[in-house]
Amino acid sequence: MIMSRIRNISIIASLGVGAWIGREYEKTRSNSNNTPNTPMNSSSNLINNRQSESIFTSIIPIVSAARNVPAVPMDYSVTPSAPAPSKLPNKNLTEITRFGFPGFDNIRSRDDYVISYDRRNRIPRWVLEHLNPQKIQNQNSSVVDREKSEFKEDQTILPMFRSSNSDYRRSGYDRGHMAAAGNHRINQHSCDETFILSNIAPQVGNGFNRHAWNDLERYVRHLTRQNKNIYICTGPLFLPRREKDGKVYVKYEVIGQNNVAVPTHFFKVIVMETNSGTYSISSFVLPNEVLPEKVNLLNYLVPLDSIERAAGLVFFDKLPKNIFTNINGQRNNQS
Repeated sequence: MIMSRIRNISIIASLGVGAWIGREYEKTRSNSNNTPNTPMNSSSNLINNRQSESIFTSIIPIVSAARNVPAVPMDYSVTPSAPAPSKLPNKNLTEITRFGFPGFDNIRSRDDYVISYDRRNRIPRWVLEHLNPQKIQNQNSSVVDREKSEFKEDQTILPMFRSSNSDYRRSGYDRGHMAAAGNHRINQHSCDETFILSNIAPQVGNGFNRHAWNDLERYVRHLTRQNKNIYICTGPLFLPRREKDGKVYVKYEVIGQNNVAVPTHFFKVIVMETNSGTYSISSFVLPNEVLPEKVNLLNYLVPLDSIERAAGLVFFDKLPKNIFTNINGQRNNQS
């Protein structure tokens, strides 16, 4: 518990870019015991009775993180020359980008997701997805088999800016999906496109990509089954931290001959359009490291504004903040 609290303090401090956030955190720390009533904890098969206080507080007034939210158990079942730029128009693009683009650098449009590619770091900058119950209805279908999908280079990107499979080989990192393969099983081609390396970033395998991050992806699919529409933006973060000399640094590893950057953290921002037409938003940041086996995902909710500042992006800007009835598990009094 102590280590989990220290880890979370590190995340929120980094998101606020150094000592300022640390000071603000101490000023605004709250012992509120109000349990939120939110779509995120409305399903009894996902929530147990263990109360777990999140350290995240209302550093930014409009977007607050959840406190005293029930833990999400991790044993719930899952229904089981220079190439030309990628052309944007496709049948799903309008819906995927319904509430805006987070940015406009090196955008690629796939059949079922949209990506902004970071040529310097050889990983995605952000990935946008739109899900609804119909899109994931083939979850158990034998028609779509991820074992048939292969990781491959993005041929629309100049070779000097691409990552390759050899970069990941013997690196100690998994090829982590930003648009999850499990979200795009509507047909084999959509699933295959999630294995293009421009959708991939290095992730710690055991304890993160195969566990906590996978749990978050499964949780998104659970929400999809219960709501009209789900809009997701996922991407990497490179967060600063204070070193022993008292200075604040951004440090990260690179792998392979192409110097593929290893993010320190990953974010996932989720907008839920409920069946009744209301909107909720949740924003997660997870450190790219081994996390506890029974991790409480809701402890990693952070203020949306903090992610935007750290990533240099604006998420779902076509949706005013006062439209959200719930923000990170708390009722939005401005809605």
